[in-house]
Amino acid sequence: MIAKASQDADEPVVPHSDLRTTFSGIVHPVSTPEAPVHQYRGIKYATIPARFRQSRLNTTYLPQTDASRYGAICPQADFKSVEADLYGISDDGIPKQIFKQNEFECLNLNITCPGNAPPDAGLPVMLWIHGGGNRGSGSSWLFDGGSFVQKSMQLEKPVILVTFNYRLGLLGCAASPALRDDNKAAGDEGVGNYGLRDQQRAIEWVHRFIPAFGGDAANITLFGAGTGAADVLCHLYSASNATHPRIARAIIQSVLPAPEVPTVPAAGSMLSRTMAAVRAFNVAELRDLPIDVLVKCAAPCHVVDDGVFFRKGFGGTIVPEHDHSHHLHTEAPELRAFAHRHMHSASRSPSPIRGRSRSRPAHAHHSHSHPHPIQPLLIGDCADESDPWALPAALWTASGLVRRIRAVCQSLSLSNALMRAYDIAPHTPAGELAAHIRDLVTDTRVAYPTECVVRAARRERGGKGVWRYVFDQEGPGRGVPHHEVDIVYLFDNVPLPEQVQTPPAEFSDRFYDSDDDDAVDFSRLRNYPRSPDSDTDSGVDDNDKNLGLCMARFSHTPNADNADSDSDAADSGFGGESDPFASCSLDATASPLWAYPTVDAYTYTRIRDAVQRAWITFAYGGAPWNEERVCVFGPEGEVGERSEAIFEGRRRVGKWKEALEPLGMHLVGKLGAELGNGPSGRARY
Repeated sequence: MIAKASQDADEPVVPHSDLRTTFSGIVHPVSTPEAPVHQYRGIKYATIPARFRQSRLNTTYLPQTDASRYGAICPQADFKSVEADLYGISDDGIPKQIFKQNEFECLNLNITCPGNAPPDAGLPVMLWIHGGGNRGSGSSWLFDGGSFVQKSMQLEKPVILVTFNYRLGLLGCAASPALRDDNKAAGDEGVGNYGLRDQQRAIEWVHRFIPAFGGDAANITLFGAGTGAADVLCHLYSASNATHPRIARAIIQSVLPAPEVPTVPAAGSMLSRTMAAVRAFNVAELRDLPIDVLVKCAAPCHVVDDGVFFRKGFGGTIVPEHDHSHHLHTEAPELRAFAHRHMHSASRSPSPIRGRSRSRPAHAHHSHSHPHPIQPLLIGDCADESDPWALPAALWTASGLVRRIRAVCQSLSLSNALMRAYDIAPHTPAGELAAHIRDLVTDTRVAYPTECVVRAARRERGGKGVWRYVFDQEGPGRGVPHHEVDIVYLFDNVPLPEQVQTPPAEFSDRFYDSDDDDAVDFSRLRNYPRSPDSDTDSGVDDNDKNLGLCMARFSHTPNADNADSDSDAADSGFGGESDPFASCSLDATASPLWAYPTVDAYTYTRIRDAVQRAWITFAYGGAPWNEERVCVFGPEGEVGERSEAIFEGRRRVGKWKEALEPLGMHLVGKLGAELGNGPSGRARY
């Protein structure tokens, strides 16, 4: 056993021979005798020699390392919690966490693992990069791995979940020619990308040292959402990944990429304006600024092309231009035959704890034209991604919006096509304008870039190794499929509203509490276990359908043809005679189900189980669904594989082809940033 209780305390310990220390963690509040979960917090993975210097891997520890408390986080401005607005949680419903902030001690990670895993278990490792732009923390209650790891154990596919902190804002991205020269004189290679380099150190630490915790160093899944998803993309395109790949696969959720990665001189020009605002006229004065002043400075860019971080041939953008000649289902047969070893391991599930992960990194799975590794990719977006920019975007007037669109497009024909596609005109009523802006911001900031990444990834992988999903399930707190709503269901930590806290008779309540001062008050987070047979009650053979879930009670496919939807359900194995809900009456007078709210306990549990199962299956190297189709999560509890035609009905693909493709990715990204920032040029995200 890797987690043993000491004689005078109940904390689990991990003796680590390579690091010559013993880590003492905690028994997670969700832990049960049947599914024990342990957590090791605040483990220092790297050191920071000085402000605006690249971090160094940490391998020096005391003989006894206390890993029972969260470490410091990166200093950041005190913004109002985004969770309250984004997830529809009242301020008093958010678990209270108070972290120390320290720019030189913020590089630490948290490991959540099955409590009964032996050191040679070889379990898949899932490494989460938190988003949030210039704020946030990998130690947030929102990303706590307890429920997710316990679910993986119940599915008999246990995983280890790692979250971590890294440098944010100006501390994580400042770059200029002068700063590059200063770093070079100190022995650093490259400039800027300090936050990304911190992330690389975390990946390296996990790759080297996770086996002692029961993890498989050759089976690491890197995943993230928002700006964290954009960071995942950066790592896939990095020189480090090309020469020393340490991840096996990646998951990208609601990616928020920068319109264009600036060069060092361009980043320096932006940084000089920030320095002028705080009266810092050289690198030394910038380094000497008080931290409370520095964190209030706007970060001019999140990533920079310094000629070192990205792989050779990097084109200056992490979202490639749309290829007009590419179509999702029309690749040549020889490309369809492109083989990947990892795709057929899902049906061979290892034992819950003792079996080693069967999958290995996919770096050998690439065509001869690509010397760099091409890892499998799971990627998707939510139906309404405009939330982070909704308030500033709502300040646009119709005439002001038209002028800005024309200024960005720099073409009357292109701007007219865009405004025609999204029903925007100088005299559009204010009541209608807001909805059209939300659609346009959603598409330019997330949805269309996501599709461009999907198509480029399929081209690079020979038509294989990419799984696409759309998340249209409403959030339990707000009733809309908002930005990053999939996180609610994936981590299963968000406090649920009353209608979700009143489960049907087949569900039972479970409350968590903790006497750990550092722990989240899990008594406020209510989760409902599946019924004993809920993993198989769909009637769908798990060997055939890895999601193991049938179509929802009410098939609701927006803007799609009903006949096509029905055939999709039949083709995919969802619904039909094996569907226990196929006989449910849709008559409101005959079925009490119609009286349920949009997200009730049943719907929440259904989507949660589907998402968690799919992500865990992918981490094991399996196919979470048929990669030639699109998986849908929601609305109203719907789950299943759908055709490209259904996908085009779920997203504004026609508008993309008509209005966004002709602009090119650079202008699309610039347009999304301009409109999302509002007339004042300031956005909160």
